Amino acid sequence: MSSSGIEVRIPTILRPFTAGAKIVTGEGATLRDLIADLGKQFTGLEERIMENGALLRFINVYVNDEDVRFIGGLDLALNAGDKVTILPAVAGGASK
Repeated sequence: MSSSGIEVRIPTILRPFTAGAKIVTGEGATLRDLIADLGKQFTGLEERIMENGALLRFINVYVNDEDVRFIGGLDLALNAGDKVTILPAVAGGASK
């Protein structure tokens, strides 16, 4: 199962770690591997997504629009063409 070329959407708050890139590409057989790969490519990024081997509680990650917390978490198997979205959780009421 190839997992080469997984598209990852980066939220504005994390773009300083990706030189401003909104979308980056990573590799990994699982979500955990993908995040580790992103950490190697973009210094400081992994620490803003995970801590002690778990996703930070205020970070939401979606694979193909599905919340990973309900479909396998960090051990979710990834495939080429999957689309991963990283979103910071929003606290409080409406902003407008």
